[in-house]
Amino acid sequence: MKYIALFFVLSVWISCTQTDDSKGFKPGEVWVDTDGNPINAHGAGILFHEGKYYWFGEIKKGKTWLVENQSWECYRVDAGGVSCYMSENLYDWKNLGVALAPEMTDSTSDIHFSKVLERPKVVYNEKTRKFVMWLHLDSEDYQYARAGVAVSDNPEGPYIYLGSMRPNGQMSRDQTLFKDDDGKAYHIFSSENNATMHISLLTDDYLKPTGIEKRIFIDQSREAPAMFKRKAKYYLITSGCTGWSPNPAMLGSADSILGNWTALYNPCVGPDSDSTFHAQSTFVLPLPGKPDDFVFLADRWKKTDLPDSRYVWLPLAFRNDSARIEWKDTWNIRK
Repeated sequence: MKYIALFFVLSVWISCTQTDDSKGFKPGEVWVDTDGNPINAHGAGILFHEGKYYWFGEIKKGKTWLVENQSWECYRVDAGGVSCYMSENLYDWKNLGVALAPEMTDSTSDIHFSKVLERPKVVYNEKTRKFVMWLHLDSEDYQYARAGVAVSDNPEGPYIYLGSMRPNGQMSRDQTLFKDDDGKAYHIFSSENNATMHISLLTDDYLKPTGIEKRIFIDQSREAPAMFKRKAKYYLITSGCTGWSPNPAMLGSADSILGNWTALYNPCVGPDSDSTFHAQSTFVLPLPGKPDDFVFLADRWKKTDLPDSRYVWLPLAFRNDSARIEWKDTWNIRK
């Protein structure tokens, strides 16, 4: 009986170990939530708060169509609002519902379902105890080019829409947020008809621009910004402007967030690195307690069927202070 009991204990231990090891990322495949439904959160941003990860993204559902009389391939779906998923391990995601719902009746509203709602990002403000969401808002022809702001008392929402603006009087399209170690927050966005990237310091409540900003990568036509920090140095990954078509990523760096930025190189290496592995950047997630480990988040857009666009998450590692993103069919976060 002792041997039988020992065998049972070992079998359970091995089974649990295998279950833990089986968890991981499979870039480009369909990812499902804890209910078994495909995750619908594109143009992602991640908030880490009180030991939990909150994934915000665009809800894309329904028929995809091509907007007529556009100078680029402007494929669209009705704006479904912003979704929120929660995880404690980055592998298992629970659907918490719609964080910011679209307006369904008032067609003049910025967030009416006929408009564009893209790339939502959320940061927490310790002073106001509010969760603050910024997102790109646009018209069907992409001429509105504004940033919208919403707030909530809870990470998952519901978020109350406050309004939109052109930050510091400038166009705002693809965008992200970055909260620094000193509590200051910045809005990073493609501007000037996507020719130039802007970094804008936000007010203490994170609701408005202060008017202090820096123009970077001037006339280089960059979009899809994803900012992160390592060893007191700031980094920004961006994409070229080629519509829905993927292109090489570019890594830039600066010693000061509002200082001088230098364009460096494509951090992606290996086969398909020249197309960012057929994807486009949206966020870089630092891992708590792991100062050299990051997760690179990207979208693999399927322009004629946008709801079937996939998520590409890959490890971003530094070797001799050089960032590398390498394709993995499956991978796990280092323990």
